[in-house]
Amino acid sequence: MKSYHLVHHRDGPTVLAMKIRSMLSTTGAALASLAFSCTHPTPRSLDAEAQDLARRSQQANDALMRGDIDRYRTFVRMGDDFTLMSPFGGEPSHWTDDRRLDALRSYFRNGSLSQDLVDAHMSADLAVLAVIEHAHHVEVGGAPAQDWDLRVTLVYRRIGADWRLVHRHADPLGHAISLERAAELGRGAL
Repeated sequence: MKSYHLVHHRDGPTVLAMKIRSMLSTTGAALASLAFSCTHPTPRSLDAEAQDLARRSQQANDALMRGDIDRYRTFVRMGDDFTLMSPFGGEPSHWTDDRRLDALRSYFRNGSLSQDLVDAHMSADLAVLAVIEHAHHVEVGGAPAQDWDLRVTLVYRRIGADWRLVHRHADPLGHAISLERAAELGRGAL
Protein backbone atom coordinates (compact mmCIF):
# COMPACT_ATOMS: atom_id res chain seq x y z
CA MET A 1 0.00 0.00 0.00
CA LYS A 2 1.49 3.35 -0.99
CA SER A 3 1.41 6.14 1.60
CA TYR A 4 0.91 9.80 0.80
CA HIS A 5 1.11 12.56 3.35
CA LEU A 6 -1.14 15.33 2.20
CA VAL A 7 -2.60 18.32 3.96
CA HIS A 8 -5.78 19.87 2.67
CA HIS A 9 -6.21 23.39 3.94
CA ARG A 10 -9.06 25.72 3.21
CA ASP A 11 -6.98 27.04 0.28
CA GLY A 12 -6.70 23.61 -1.33
CA PRO A 13 -4.63 20.45 -1.01
CA THR A 14 -0.86 20.58 -0.82
CA VAL A 15 1.45 17.66 -0.93
CA LEU A 16 3.74 17.88 2.09
CA ALA A 17 5.68 14.68 1.70
CA MET A 18 5.47 11.20 0.27
CA LYS A 19 6.79 8.20 2.16
CA ILE A 20 8.33 5.20 0.53
CA ARG A 21 8.06 2.17 2.76
CA SER A 22 10.36 -0.71 2.21
CA MET A 23 10.09 -4.22 3.59
CA LEU A 24 13.85 -4.52 3.23
CA SER A 25 15.89 -4.07 6.38
CA THR A 26 19.40 -3.44 5.14
CA THR A 27 20.73 0.06 4.65
CA GLY A 28 22.07 -0.73 1.18
CA ALA A 29 18.68 -1.99 0.04
CA ALA A 30 17.01 1.12 1.47
CA LEU A 31 19.43 3.38 -0.42
CA ALA A 32 18.85 1.41 -3.62
CA SER A 33 15.13 1.81 -3.11
CA LEU A 34 15.54 5.58 -2.64
CA ALA A 35 17.66 5.84 -5.78
CA PHE A 36 15.01 3.90 -7.72
CA SER A 37 12.25 6.18 -6.45
CA CYS A 38 14.14 9.26 -7.62
CA THR A 39 14.40 7.91 -11.16
CA HIS A 40 10.91 6.30 -11.21
CA PRO A 41 8.49 8.75 -9.56
CA THR A 42 5.16 7.66 -8.10
CA PRO A 43 2.33 8.06 -10.64
CA ARG A 44 0.51 11.38 -10.20
CA SER A 45 -2.84 9.64 -10.71
CA LEU A 46 -2.75 8.25 -7.18
CA ASP A 47 -1.99 11.70 -5.77
CA ALA A 48 -4.85 13.13 -7.80
CA GLU A 49 -7.21 10.37 -6.67
CA ALA A 50 -6.39 10.92 -2.99
CA GLN A 51 -6.91 14.65 -3.38
CA ASP A 52 -10.15 14.10 -5.29
CA LEU A 53 -11.53 11.74 -2.63
CA ALA A 54 -10.61 14.23 0.09
CA ARG A 55 -12.29 17.07 -1.84
CA ARG A 56 -15.44 15.00 -2.45
CA SER A 57 -15.55 13.96 1.21
CA GLN A 58 -15.27 17.58 2.36
CA GLN A 59 -17.99 18.75 -0.04
CA ALA A 60 -20.31 15.89 0.96
CA ASN A 61 -19.92 16.55 4.68
CA ASP A 62 -20.29 20.30 4.17
CA ALA A 63 -23.71 19.53 2.63
CA LEU A 64 -24.47 17.12 5.49
CA MET A 65 -23.95 19.92 8.04
CA ARG A 66 -26.98 21.62 6.45
CA GLY A 67 -29.02 18.39 6.27
CA ASP A 68 -28.70 18.40 2.46
CA ILE A 69 -28.60 14.63 1.90
CA ASP A 70 -29.32 14.92 -1.83
CA ARG A 71 -26.19 17.05 -2.32
CA TYR A 72 -24.20 14.70 -0.04
CA ARG A 73 -25.06 11.84 -2.38
CA THR A 74 -23.71 13.73 -5.40
CA PHE A 75 -20.22 13.59 -3.88
CA VAL A 76 -20.09 10.31 -1.94
CA ARG A 77 -21.68 6.96 -2.65
CA MET A 78 -21.75 4.38 0.12
CA GLY A 79 -20.88 0.74 -0.22
CA ASP A 80 -23.59 -1.80 0.49
CA ASP A 81 -21.56 -2.95 3.52
CA PHE A 82 -20.93 0.45 5.12
CA THR A 83 -19.83 0.54 8.79
CA LEU A 84 -20.28 3.66 10.92
CA MET A 85 -18.48 4.24 14.20
CA SER A 86 -20.07 7.53 15.20
CA PRO A 87 -18.48 10.21 17.38
CA PHE A 88 -21.15 9.49 19.99
CA GLY A 89 -19.74 6.05 20.73
CA GLY A 90 -21.71 2.88 21.23
CA GLU A 91 -21.97 -0.11 18.95
CA PRO A 92 -20.88 0.33 15.34
CA SER A 93 -23.77 0.38 12.87
CA HIS A 94 -23.80 -1.60 9.66
CA TRP A 95 -25.72 -0.23 6.70
CA THR A 96 -26.69 -2.28 3.69
CA ASP A 97 -27.72 0.84 1.74
CA ASP A 98 -27.66 4.59 2.23
CA ARG A 99 -31.39 5.08 2.97
CA ARG A 100 -30.46 5.67 6.62
CA LEU A 101 -28.91 8.95 5.48
CA ASP A 102 -32.43 10.30 4.95
CA ALA A 103 -32.97 10.34 8.72
CA LEU A 104 -30.12 12.87 9.00
CA ARG A 105 -31.97 15.54 7.00
CA SER A 106 -33.27 17.12 10.19
CA TYR A 107 -30.43 16.06 12.51
CA PHE A 108 -27.86 18.52 11.13
CA ARG A 109 -28.85 22.13 10.50
CA ASN A 110 -27.40 25.45 9.31
CA GLY A 111 -23.72 24.49 9.48
CA SER A 112 -20.75 24.29 7.17
CA LEU A 113 -17.62 22.17 7.18
CA SER A 114 -13.97 22.56 6.28
CA GLN A 115 -11.46 19.74 6.40
CA ASP A 116 -7.75 19.10 6.87
CA LEU A 117 -6.38 16.00 5.16
CA VAL A 118 -3.81 14.60 7.59
CA ASP A 119 -2.81 11.47 5.68
CA ALA A 120 -3.88 9.28 2.76
CA HIS A 121 -3.01 5.69 1.95
CA MET A 122 -3.92 4.41 -1.51
CA SER A 123 -3.79 1.07 -3.24
CA ALA A 124 -5.42 0.06 -6.51
CA ASP A 125 -8.79 -0.69 -4.89
CA LEU A 126 -8.62 0.75 -1.37
CA ALA A 127 -8.17 4.27 -0.03
CA VAL A 128 -7.84 5.37 3.59
CA LEU A 129 -8.11 9.05 4.49
CA ALA A 130 -7.30 10.46 7.92
CA VAL A 131 -8.91 13.89 8.24
CA ILE A 132 -9.83 16.54 10.77
CA GLU A 133 -13.32 17.85 10.07
CA HIS A 134 -14.14 21.35 11.31
CA ALA A 135 -17.91 21.85 11.56
CA HIS A 136 -18.81 25.52 11.84
CA HIS A 137 -21.89 26.88 13.61
CA VAL A 138 -23.80 23.61 13.19
CA GLU A 139 -26.92 22.58 15.07
CA VAL A 140 -26.66 18.86 15.85
CA GLY A 141 -29.67 16.92 17.11
CA GLY A 142 -31.43 20.07 18.30
CA ALA A 143 -28.46 21.35 20.36
CA PRO A 144 -27.56 25.03 19.97
CA ALA A 145 -25.25 25.93 17.08
CA GLN A 146 -21.58 25.36 17.84
CA ASP A 147 -18.25 24.63 16.24
CA TRP A 148 -17.22 21.00 16.41
CA ASP A 149 -13.95 19.31 15.41
CA LEU A 150 -13.87 15.59 14.64
CA ARG A 151 -10.93 13.28 13.94
CA VAL A 152 -12.14 10.99 11.18
CA THR A 153 -10.90 7.91 9.35
CA LEU A 154 -12.60 7.18 6.02
CA VAL A 155 -12.14 3.98 4.05
CA TYR A 156 -13.14 3.86 0.39
CA ARG A 157 -13.22 0.80 -1.85
CA ARG A 158 -13.06 1.03 -5.64
CA ILE A 159 -16.01 -0.64 -7.34
CA GLY A 160 -15.53 -0.41 -11.09
CA ALA A 161 -14.57 3.18 -11.84
CA ASP A 162 -16.22 4.55 -8.69
CA TRP A 163 -15.02 4.87 -5.10
CA ARG A 164 -17.55 3.82 -2.43
CA LEU A 165 -17.35 4.80 1.23
CA VAL A 166 -17.30 1.56 3.25
CA HIS A 167 -16.19 2.79 6.70
CA ARG A 168 -16.29 5.99 8.75
CA HIS A 169 -14.90 6.29 12.26
CA ALA A 170 -15.12 9.66 14.00
CA ASP A 171 -14.29 10.92 17.46
CA PRO A 172 -14.74 14.37 19.00
CA LEU A 173 -11.22 14.48 20.44
CA GLY A 174 -9.90 17.23 18.18
CA HIS A 175 -8.55 18.84 21.35
CA ALA A 176 -6.24 16.91 23.67
CA ILE A 177 -7.63 15.49 26.89
CA SER A 178 -5.85 14.08 29.93
CA LEU A 179 -5.17 10.40 30.48
CA GLU A 180 -7.61 10.47 33.40
CA ARG A 181 -10.37 11.91 31.20
CA ALA A 182 -9.65 9.34 28.47
CA ALA A 183 -9.83 6.57 31.11
CA GLU A 184 -13.21 7.90 32.27
CA LEU A 185 -14.48 7.82 28.69
CA GLY A 186 -13.09 4.32 28.20
CA ARG A 187 -14.84 3.08 31.34
CA GLY A 188 -18.09 4.77 30.38
CA ALA A 189 -17.90 6.76 33.63
CA LEU A 190 -19.18 10.00 32.09
